Amino acid sequence: MTRKKAKLCALLVSSTAILGTGTASAATLAEDAGAVCKGLVGGAAAAKIDSAALQTPSPIAVAERGPTPSGRITPANPAFCKVLGHIDPVDPKAPPIKFQVNLPVEWNGRSLQYGGGGFNGVLITGLALPPAYPFDKPSPLARGFVTYGTDSGHETRQGEPPQVFALNDEAFENFAHRAYKKVRDVAVGLMERAYGKKPDKMYFMGSSEGGREGLTMAQRYPEDFDGIFARVPVINWVGLQHAGTRSGLVTMGAGWINPAQVKLVGDAVRAACDKADGSDDALVQDPVACKAAFKVETLRCAAGQSGDQCLTDAQIKAIDTLHGTYKFPFALANGLDDYPGWGVSGEDTPAIGPTGGWVAWWLGTAPPAQPPAPNNGIAWIYGAGGIQYVFARDPKLDVTTYKVEEHKARLLEVSKLMDSTDPDLSRFRARGGRLIMLEHMADYAQSPYAGIRYFESVERKLGKAETAEFARLYTAPGVDHVGSGAPANVDMLSVLVDWVEKGKAPGDLEVSEPKVEAPSFATLRALPLCRWPAWPHYKTGAVTEASSFTCAP
Repeated sequence: MTRKKAKLCALLVSSTAILGTGTASAATLAEDAGAVCKGLVGGAAAAKIDSAALQTPSPIAVAERGPTPSGRITPANPAFCKVLGHIDPVDPKAPPIKFQVNLPVEWNGRSLQYGGGGFNGVLITGLALPPAYPFDKPSPLARGFVTYGTDSGHETRQGEPPQVFALNDEAFENFAHRAYKKVRDVAVGLMERAYGKKPDKMYFMGSSEGGREGLTMAQRYPEDFDGIFARVPVINWVGLQHAGTRSGLVTMGAGWINPAQVKLVGDAVRAACDKADGSDDALVQDPVACKAAFKVETLRCAAGQSGDQCLTDAQIKAIDTLHGTYKFPFALANGLDDYPGWGVSGEDTPAIGPTGGWVAWWLGTAPPAQPPAPNNGIAWIYGAGGIQYVFARDPKLDVTTYKVEEHKARLLEVSKLMDSTDPDLSRFRARGGRLIMLEHMADYAQSPYAGIRYFESVERKLGKAETAEFARLYTAPGVDHVGSGAPANVDMLSVLVDWVEKGKAPGDLEVSEPKVEAPSFATLRALPLCRWPAWPHYKTGAVTEASSFTCAP
């Protein structure tokens, strides 16, 4: 792969290894690391260690295929103690919380908790690359971090909707926040037993649902982490499930848009906006201005016309629905009563698993079905299932008959648990915590404007200058939900460590494409990450002023 360089606007990372730097102090397992590792098995009370075994070093492996760009990489690992355990539930009908903790023989005094994804239900091992991480750099474990993750307190079974666990109150509360706190505390205890000391610095990195978890930790447990990175966080969770379901319902009949028409829209967006930044690079670098400039009505079929080269009124209504704000008839947690609509660009990013644009997330390759079918868009599978199992708690509910007003009490209950929208981060700031958020502007799994709006609410609550002391928001144009296209080659972990431990606030620097030949399904590029606000403020789904995009390669 040809190495390219690009100027990053107002953030990024030192890509050098950080073993033994900063304020953390190194430690090692005892001379007989295997015996120390095995000695961790057992436990008292609710937390139990089921197995602990010393693992030998392993090399990097790159697969030909993978569900995401980073999913193709199995990073090299050092010698480490692999610990598997569980936390027993209080309710005997609830599943246990399972976890994995990886204790390197050579420890740098730091730990990194990995967030989950979707509705979780899969054990996060802490052995993969974290979100927004270079493919050709040593993994956090190889750099000496203790790494760990959890299944959030349930396992998804093959052929079962991923939301089934939500019928149990304890399982759902564990998914909301308790599992991550409990596992964090167990991991600290294991580090103290294994190395004779607690970690000097603790970090959390998560994407999507894991990004929500990161913000949840900053809001609910502000004393627990020194640095948190939240990529494309699914905050305003209740709003997302309802907005996604609404966008599915409007495509259930004549509003469904086939893949050829998706390309038609993608081409039209690029024709309207690509050259606005002065280059013809098939990248919409100012998607906020583009949303105002792009007029989907120009693609309306003429009288008597039909086919893949135009859109019907029902299809145009569907697109307007996707772009429009979802409004609740009452306020949810922290006073929010809506969910911002989606933006433009990346509509026709190829769909492979969770990678992609409209086909992957919104439309699928067939119109929405009840119950959701595997060829439906992921947002419909998530949203419709969420309505049935989380909100109505009726697995047989016809989602087309669901009325928000009839489930107000449950929505308020879920919003209090799941919506990581509390703007008061004063306790996190006071303890010296540092937060970095990253929104991908061609994300159709969740609206990037939800995260932008949240960051602005923090600024309003604490003040812009005060917020800048501990928090940053960055946006990546042209990037889908899981990082296809870029910037998976950016080392966000190092920037957190530099900020937390050296007081080095993020600034401009050069980044390079990875040496490892592991491109995404679209071309990897060293795209600019732009510190907000590079664009005008975005309010309830409408651009309120003209913009001049200033963050460019």
